[in-house]
Amino acid sequence: MYSLAFSILFVSLLILTLLVRFWLASRHIRHVLRHRAAVPAEFAQTIPLAAHQKAADYTVAKTKFGLLGLMINTLVLIGFTLLGGLQWLSVAVFQHTGPGMTYQLALMAGFALITGLIDLPFDYYKQFGMEQRFGFNKMTPGLFFADLLKGVALGAVIGLPLVWVVLTLMAKAGNLWWLYAWFVWSGFQLLMMVLFPTVIAPLFNKFTPLADEALKARIEGLMARVGFASKGLFVMDGSKRSAHGNAYFSGFGANKRIVFFDTLLARLAPQEIEAVLAHELGHFKLKHIIKRIAIMFAVSLAFLALLGYLKNQLWFYTGLGVDPLLLPGQNNDAMVLLLFMLVLPVFTFLLGPLMSLSSRKHEFEADAFAARHTDANDLVTALVKMYEDNASTLTPDPLHSAFYDSHPPASVRIRHLKLAA
Repeated sequence: MYSLAFSILFVSLLILTLLVRFWLASRHIRHVLRHRAAVPAEFAQTIPLAAHQKAADYTVAKTKFGLLGLMINTLVLIGFTLLGGLQWLSVAVFQHTGPGMTYQLALMAGFALITGLIDLPFDYYKQFGMEQRFGFNKMTPGLFFADLLKGVALGAVIGLPLVWVVLTLMAKAGNLWWLYAWFVWSGFQLLMMVLFPTVIAPLFNKFTPLADEALKARIEGLMARVGFASKGLFVMDGSKRSAHGNAYFSGFGANKRIVFFDTLLARLAPQEIEAVLAHELGHFKLKHIIKRIAIMFAVSLAFLALLGYLKNQLWFYTGLGVDPLLLPGQNNDAMVLLLFMLVLPVFTFLLGPLMSLSSRKHEFEADAFAARHTDANDLVTALVKMYEDNASTLTPDPLHSAFYDSHPPASVRIRHLKLAA
């Protein structure tokens, strides 16, 4: 009875999610195409019509491609759950490994391998089809596959030991295993924040100290004014993969680094770069980073507690197409992890707008911070250039934007900045 009710709930929410996402996407496409013929009045003097139309076409192409990916991912989800794919995979893996931890790790790895192979042609087309068509791709197939192999190796080196620890806690730590797993997960996340700038990121990109002394002095002056200490200013060779540009800071505690894409430095004037960085520093000084980390930890604790409950509920397995009595071996912990990861997005999708709303609030606050410490007009001109260079649509559908976007629409954001100028 419970398993049937859960199956109906799962299917109902899955259908609702699909309908909402298709409805929002269709609204977005129609809205962007409806405004394709003319640049919005507030941008008419700064963005050419050709650039505006390129952004519209790029947005429509990305949205349609996203819908294709959504359909494929939905079929994969149904195949692994209700159609018995995970059950079949567990039997196939067990035949080669036998019982024990090796079986569980192999089941997790086999799932990751299958889903990765399904995603591979879509990732390849996105890079060498869509991004290439709009002039953003700078990668070679060799670099694409080199990145892929590095990612797989990192996943094995970092991910498998973490999964082993969690599975061991699930098997041996009693009913509070989920709390101990949360401490492990939280420590792992903090460790990754420390290691990413100096160990992981350099495996994929080259980072060189900022050589422009005048720009360096300007940036150091800004950091002194706002009270930000950094381990260094670096330029990343983003141009070897993409024409998109950005700036960010990474790391944690005393290990913070400021990083500029080389494409960004080539496009923006020094005062515009300073304004963009002031926005990024605003996130730090206003404690947005700490708040996001705290929310992430709180949410992960709640989800692990829920998983601790579901682990022992037969209806959770059978409602998703898995019969624990037919599973090989004596331990279903890897299976419940996979089921939980697969279905969680379906049950949390409608909470997405809350996170988007919080993120947009932080963006407004960071913009206001930048306007206090630099010239707001410099941030406006920088944003306009970045919108044009990244082919970001100036006319998103308002409802689609409110549901998904972590940043405010261009017109709203720049209107706020001009009021602060």
